[in-house]
Amino acid sequence: MRNKLIFSLAIVGVLAGLVAAFIFGLERRAQPPVFPPATSPYVTSIFANGIIESDQTSGSNINVYPEVSGPVTQVLVKEGQTVGAGAALLKIDDSVQKKTTAQLHSQAEAAGALLSELKAQPRKETLAIASAQVVLAEANVKAARDQYQKDRAAYDADAHSISKSVLDMAEDALLQADAGLLVAHKQFDLTKAGAWSYDIQNQQKTYDALNEAYEAADALLVKYTIKAQNDGVVLALNATASSYVSPEGVYDTYTQGQDPVLVLGPPQEYLAVRCFVDEILVSRLPNALSIRAQMSVRGSDIKVPLEFVRVQPYVSPKIELSNERQEQVDLRVLPVIFRFRKQDAPVYPGQEVDVYIGH
Repeated sequence: MRNKLIFSLAIVGVLAGLVAAFIFGLERRAQPPVFPPATSPYVTSIFANGIIESDQTSGSNINVYPEVSGPVTQVLVKEGQTVGAGAALLKIDDSVQKKTTAQLHSQAEAAGALLSELKAQPRKETLAIASAQVVLAEANVKAARDQYQKDRAAYDADAHSISKSVLDMAEDALLQADAGLLVAHKQFDLTKAGAWSYDIQNQQKTYDALNEAYEAADALLVKYTIKAQNDGVVLALNATASSYVSPEGVYDTYTQGQDPVLVLGPPQEYLAVRCFVDEILVSRLPNALSIRAQMSVRGSDIKVPLEFVRVQPYVSPKIELSNERQEQVDLRVLPVIFRFRKQDAPVYPGQEVDVYIGH
């Protein structure tokens, strides 16, 4: 009985092996691709990775960073919105800067008022008082002189009529009155001369310094509203109301790095493609007059002919696509820029594409 069981299991194993061999030996057809793979349309060509950008005469997309720090109080635009030059994009809390600017303005106005006062001297009322003091001093001199002359005449007529002490006191009073008259004249001349030139110069410099400080504070206050420098389109908006921004940008909790507050591009009738040609292929680039290129959109069968714009004549590490700041020294590329009409392909700035360059 045991031998029959073993024999049956052996037959089953053989049959299972034959069936498995038949199944695995069947030829399987490869599944057709979802879309045709990218191929070069040229007889001879070189391949390059590319990234979609805004079409600009120089540089790439415009990364906007504020010149001041603070929480965002108001966002005035949205992504994809077309803006004109000078349009306000977002506002940063400027309450402290407003108070500082107002304080400096008041200080400059106070210094300006004091400067005007110095330049307007002498004041007619002050001059009138100085003139009256001269008249009073002259009257004092006349009274002292008359008293002295009377005492002198009496003493000369009879030395016993008045004491020598009284005569000396009358003479001293006359001398004091003469000195008072001299002081009154000097005071009148000083008042009439107005403010000292050195005082005016010092106050002028004080006013200028405070006024410049006010103008600097006022210019800084303007920077709390970020404005578009040129006509363009808002490509990315990385800040919201209450977000804290600084000249380094805005903190991204996902990447744990700093992003620009906004990314702007010019009006997007055209888009640019920045291709990165490996330095070992640079010598195979066609002449600028005969260069042609075709862009293939990844994940589709869309192919778009490109118009050559320029070569950025500087070979650098390929960091634009990887965003890695530590690249191997042999991964260096030459940027070549093409462009195409935006309506020719449903792509957006920042998207990667494949580019074939031929002639």
